[in-house]
Amino acid sequence: DKDKDLAQEWGLEGCFVVGYVGTHGMAHALTNVLDAAERLKDRDSVRFLLAGAGAERDRLMADAERRGLKNVIFMPMQPKDAMGKVWSLCDVALVHLKNDPLFAGVIPSKIFEAMASGVPVLLATPKGEASRIIAEDGAGLHVAPEDPAALADAVLELEGDPSRCKAMAERGLLAAPTHSRERQAHHM
Repeated sequence: DKDKDLAQEWGLEGCFVVGYVGTHGMAHALTNVLDAAERLKDRDSVRFLLAGAGAERDRLMADAERRGLKNVIFMPMQPKDAMGKVWSLCDVALVHLKNDPLFAGVIPSKIFEAMASGVPVLLATPKGEASRIIAEDGAGLHVAPEDPAALADAVLELEGDPSRCKAMAERGLLAAPTHSRERQAHHM
């Protein structure tokens, strides 16, 4: 369940929250998230939560303010013991990387954190290992990276289909243990 106190503190009550939790760096191309948020700025039920720190954070915050994006919330980096509460706020976990073939072989660890937290994954990365895992596990949805229209459309699609989100979350929870370090070490 959502942490009601934290949701109230950050103005997220009753909202469909697309949560990006992690580093705000150059490899993550989070300007695309602002572009998607701008497309959805008149949809009062959707919020983009960017929680974390990184080299691009201040620039992103200034850009969001310049654009008047009230639907983008920046939460500072949280201590490890608070992460369960942060994940509880998210209806969908956004995993985002820039559109570079180098990232096709990358498997961001946050997909497994989201799955283990019972949060469906919205993956915006080059097609590759991560998208294969999400598809095979049925734990989320993949869209092309750095395509704000595709990202905005996927957010609306997921917001409009709570039963699909619930099913993806349940499949992610079931699949998460198969990706543990212990399981992978045993497999090797």
